Amino acid sequence: MSLGQQIRAHRLKRGLTQGQLADKLSMTEANISSYERDKSMPPSEVLNKLANILGTSTDILLGRKISIEINGASASKVLKELNELNQQLNVEGVMDYDEPEPEIRAIQRAAKNMSPTDKKKMLNMIKAAFEEAFKGESDDKT
Repeated sequence: MSLGQQIRAHRLKRGLTQGQLADKLSMTEANISSYERDKSMPPSEVLNKLANILGTSTDILLGRKISIEINGASASKVLKELNELNQQLNVEGVMDYDEPEPEIRAIQRAAKNMSPTDKKKMLNMIKAAFEEAFKGESDDKT
């Protein structure tokens, strides 16, 4: 998109008329029309003001591509890898800790009414009953 097209698109997105934008910039509606039709180019100070009023950057108005890198990888590549990892986790059935199973919620509700000593006893009983599930868990986490 050209500079003029960018200005027009962002102006419309903000719900501004050419006259309203011109008023904010202390210029005439004809100036805005000229910019939007690519008949003239706004001076740099006007371009900066335009970007601020339109809630964008001068880079975007000028059509520059903005690329983001995370540790040397493009943001789109990182996002793709995160999506793939998320799919793998879902396929492998990793439990969503924000939504515990009903049985776990029942234990959590019961634990709210227990003393710290009783909570420790309950955990020890569960650990004893399901040793395999707790393999590798240290006792200091309790």
